[in-house]
Amino acid sequence: MVKVHTTGAFYREGNLIPESQANGFNKEQGKTKTIAYSILKAHNKNDNMEDLKIKFDAMASHDITYVGIIQTARASGLKEFPVPYVLTNCHNSLCAVGGTINEDDHVFGLSAAKKYGGIFVPAHQAVIHQYMREMMAGCGKMLIGSDSHTRYGALGTMAMGEGGPELVKQLCNRPYEIKYPKVVAIYLTGAPKAGVGPQDVALAIIGAVFKDEHVKNKVMEFIGPGVGNLTADYRNGIDVMTTETTCLSSIWRTDEKVKQWYDVHGRSEDYKELNPEDGAYYDSYIEVDLSTINPMIALPFHPSNVYDLAEFIKNPKDILQDAQDRGVAQYGDKVKKYSLVDKVVDGKVIVDQGVIAGCSGGTFENVYTAAQMLKGKNIGTGAFNLSVYPASQPVFLDLVRDGAIGELMKVGATIRSAFCGPCFGAGDVPCNNGFSIRHTTRNFPNREGSKPSDGQVSWVALMDARSIAATALNGGVLTPATEVEIPDCTVEYTFDKSVYDNRVYQGYGKANPDEELIFGPNITSWPKMTDLAENLVLKAASVINDPVTTTDELIPSGESSSYRSNPLRLSELTLSRRDPEYVGKAKAVAKAEQARLAGDVEGCKDIFEGIGNASEMMDNTGIGSVVFAVKPGDGSAREQAASCQKVLGGFANIACQYATKRYRSNLINWGMLPFITEEPEKLNLSVGDRIYIPGIRKAVKEAQEYIPCKIYRVDGSVDESVLKLADLSDEERDIILAGCLINYYNL
Repeated sequence: MVKVHTTGAFYREGNLIPESQANGFNKEQGKTKTIAYSILKAHNKNDNMEDLKIKFDAMASHDITYVGIIQTARASGLKEFPVPYVLTNCHNSLCAVGGTINEDDHVFGLSAAKKYGGIFVPAHQAVIHQYMREMMAGCGKMLIGSDSHTRYGALGTMAMGEGGPELVKQLCNRPYEIKYPKVVAIYLTGAPKAGVGPQDVALAIIGAVFKDEHVKNKVMEFIGPGVGNLTADYRNGIDVMTTETTCLSSIWRTDEKVKQWYDVHGRSEDYKELNPEDGAYYDSYIEVDLSTINPMIALPFHPSNVYDLAEFIKNPKDILQDAQDRGVAQYGDKVKKYSLVDKVVDGKVIVDQGVIAGCSGGTFENVYTAAQMLKGKNIGTGAFNLSVYPASQPVFLDLVRDGAIGELMKVGATIRSAFCGPCFGAGDVPCNNGFSIRHTTRNFPNREGSKPSDGQVSWVALMDARSIAATALNGGVLTPATEVEIPDCTVEYTFDKSVYDNRVYQGYGKANPDEELIFGPNITSWPKMTDLAENLVLKAASVINDPVTTTDELIPSGESSSYRSNPLRLSELTLSRRDPEYVGKAKAVAKAEQARLAGDVEGCKDIFEGIGNASEMMDNTGIGSVVFAVKPGDGSAREQAASCQKVLGGFANIACQYATKRYRSNLINWGMLPFITEEPEKLNLSVGDRIYIPGIRKAVKEAQEYIPCKIYRVDGSVDESVLKLADLSDEERDIILAGCLINYYNL
């Protein structure tokens, strides 16, 4: 089905030749012949291809990130958006939390688009990635977005999801800096069988590569004859899920079907054929036989927890028990009374909710196919309910014209507008102990909106829209789409641009410096941040020994999204669903640092006790909190996962490794030290332990990789250890020394 090869391969005449069997090929020359290389080279502003300095063609943010980005850029000297910058409103679209604050952000966004020359897409018009596909993607282009699922590779566009500060750099005419990435060939053959959709293919790939980090921080390049057997919409559905592999970006070869996409969308000039050259070298490769892939399911609590759906249904109890045990391990005794295993009734798996939504599920073909499968039937009057969110108003409009929306409404489905809510817990939150199946992007713990700290737990599995429709046909009994009749779903899609012409503000190149920004009462500026001191004492405010810590756990999604324009208020929610005591502990450490800066010896002497004389250390030794996690940062690009820690006085993270580049970059851009420990058992931190790092400023300035420290433990013992600080660019070191990106730009 999916075969992972860890060795390299060369491309020749449409075929891949394993490196061990290739004669007469040159590896170094071959690396320059991939599609990825050609696009990166065209956008690299450096004089070499090892240390890339990328300028993107366009940018995108949504309404839980653009306020903070623009505020940071303003503080860093922003005068005008230098490239097209799309501000969409698809996350805080519902104004149900905090009174007016969501809509206040939208008003701010429009005023910023007018002042700085941006593109403003009002709420309910499109989810961010569908708009970027329809209006901004282009073959050979590079785009960056402040959302992790910024992926348009199927349309010939290399796109990257990053934290807000990386977009700020572009707004301030600074480059995006990365080492040249490895490129992995995803070689597709065959064609999907009826009932198998793009989510099934994506989950099969994710399940094969995530655990071993095979494509982490690499570019996935989709090639092979199987690509031609997929429509552009189908490819988009696979491509957007590549984020869940932890790859850096993705790119696909293009063909007539992609050309047709651009023709339909009135942008024929943005198409060009992209293919690797003969002799292209790939650092490794993955073979995917599309014809062998079956309907899949990703059970709680990660898209990589993948099973063949039919095989899962044969033996659900043991597998569900494993997922349930993970929930208990994650949430503790509060969830022991809940039972996912009880969803098995008379040998059948019963689900409570189905959702087809967002950038992965809400595409035209997914929704249209589900409608045709359900046509003339009904979902029943029981507990099961189905919600469908078309990804944009143009998609919605054509689904209305083709009758699909009417059919879905008649069968009992609820139709929503373009909104990302189900993807992050702000829409269609399941009932307590409910089991939801979703064609969305993620099923991380409590991402769907439940609050384990209040004793609430619900369960989310990811599936394709086709199998969700098949399950709806059976009134909520879990059913693979391959076990029901799949009607002919061939239909010509018509894109009506007038929807956007009549509503979207197109301000690029029309900046008006006299335009006033409109601030709601919740929109506040970033607090002042100090530069890195000569020495540092870090006090552990949270220690997380889970194998992976997601950004949803570091700063929860859902209702917290409304407060992302208010750094101080948002920071109160940091780690609230994972470690509710963190905020209080971090604040206590921050109070000691404030006392130090004010010259109050009494207010900080407890931190220095046993380390040295407080009066002598105050002038040159900073005090900050630190979070230890084994592998933090999987998931969202949201910078707030890092910035909230900094607002609360956090100066560092310590990890065995970082789950994604974007989270590590967020730490750096907020002036936090991204430490690695190579000896976690020896470090063995506990909450309350203090780590003294003498000469830290000098070490950062001189690019010292291994940094000795002393650990003053809560039991009174003292140990020595070494922390690693590697792979920092000159600019990244300067940002850390300055205390954050804003400070760095204002030096």
